[in-house]
Amino acid sequence: MAPHILIIGSGSVGKRHARNLAALGCRISCVDPREDRRRELAAETSVVGAHATIEASLAQGGFDAVVVASPTTYHPANTLIALQAKLPVLLEKPVAKTAGEAKIMLMAEQVTRVPVLLGYTWRWWPPLQRVRALLEQKAVGPLRHVQFHMSAHLADWHPWEPYQEFFMASAEQGGGALLDESHWIDLMLWLFGEPQQLIGRVEKISDLAIDSDDNVDVLAIFPDGLRVSLHLDLYGRPHEKFIRFIGEGGTLMWSADPNRIAIGREAAQSWEEETFNCERNDMFAAVAQEFLDVIAGSAKPSCTLAEGIKVMEMIEAVRTSSKEGRAVTLRGGA
Repeated sequence: MAPHILIIGSGSVGKRHARNLAALGCRISCVDPREDRRRELAAETSVVGAHATIEASLAQGGFDAVVVASPTTYHPANTLIALQAKLPVLLEKPVAKTAGEAKIMLMAEQVTRVPVLLGYTWRWWPPLQRVRALLEQKAVGPLRHVQFHMSAHLADWHPWEPYQEFFMASAEQGGGALLDESHWIDLMLWLFGEPQQLIGRVEKISDLAIDSDDNVDVLAIFPDGLRVSLHLDLYGRPHEKFIRFIGEGGTLMWSADPNRIAIGREAAQSWEEETFNCERNDMFAAVAQEFLDVIAGSAKPSCTLAEGIKVMEMIEAVRTSSKEGRAVTLRGGA
């Protein structure tokens, strides 16, 4: 029989996971305290059941796995309930609001021996997988400076609802640029490992009517002469996502729009370009397929809670640096 997946959180990303898993042949049920969101998900994707609470859904029984797509503040409680029920979890990023909460979740995973796949979805983006391979081949020589840049006005994210009602607007619910866009910190760790030291600034500087942070700047110091800068903001237009890798032998550039990789090795603006036709949903679909493989026992999670904890520790180091106005030395830095 087709796997029966419980989607916890029927907002935008919950609907996306439901569509993708249903397209792969899964049966879907959903949980959300808001009836309108349960109705919206059921209107898009056929559901077996829809409930206001996790307890009501689990009482129905017959589930093979759980997707936790609720606001960040609810991730620990939702995940712990799933693990106690012996149900594998696809967990939206970030793991939690704090590293301490994340470590409790990891302990539960280890005790129950139930797998958790963490959804830092840019790892499944084909252009970034290609970038990683090029860096391993030292396509532009030893790296000296890498610039991560994400700028996107919050009001454009969910145009169907006031941005003030989006969880991203609320620090209490785990919104804000640093936590929600920790994709880019994860990518930094995925590509380079942990830095020795970092300096960070976390602020609310725009006119957005939110109480979460909307501007983050980080400088990370790595061994062997590598410096990484990271900028995240929630007020920029046009939206931009790019990473620039500057090495001794040239520059490698990845951008989300246009969807391409470019390498320049000359003083002039002369670039070797590789374009891609993949769609944004492709990386979510790839995560869904891996999750089914994890459920079946034919694969282990390629993005783990332990890696998510490293991201959380970086986030807390950035907050400490910003609050105390100093560089923070990291324990794991080589």
